[in-house]
Amino acid sequence: MEHQRRLRDRRGRGMRGPAILPLVPGRSEQRTARQRFDELALDIVTEIDARWQDRLGLVEYAVEDTPQIPDDWTSGTVPLSSLVRGTGTQPTRLVLFRRPIEHRCDTRADLEAMVLTVVVEQVAELLGIDADQVDPRYEAGD
Repeated sequence: MEHQRRLRDRRGRGMRGPAILPLVPGRSEQRTARQRFDELALDIVTEIDARWQDRLGLVEYAVEDTPQIPDDWTSGTVPLSSLVRGTGTQPTRLVLFRRPIEHRCDTRADLEAMVLTVVVEQVAELLGIDADQVDPRYEAGD
């Protein structure tokens, strides 16, 4: 009987484990969804904040996985972000909620457009101007 090379394990699930061996043991070489989202958000926020820094003042940006929704929440939609205006010594805080944003996007381009839209609309709210004035890439209705 000829010996055949096994491409799958005995339960038929295929290769198990990482597809790329890490250079540093214990650390993955592939970025997680969270890391990719954080990088995308940082790129967009950095560009917009640099453009409007003189009018925005101190703004703290953050990404959280999901919002804390109270039990008595009556809105049918989950928020994509949170904006809390700063007072006195507290900076303004803009938080993007990663999972609700990702759930509304099918492709990487959709995700980029959604993050841009959310950030632009929140910055426009802070500045008291129309969102299309904040960034030329913004398109209403995205």
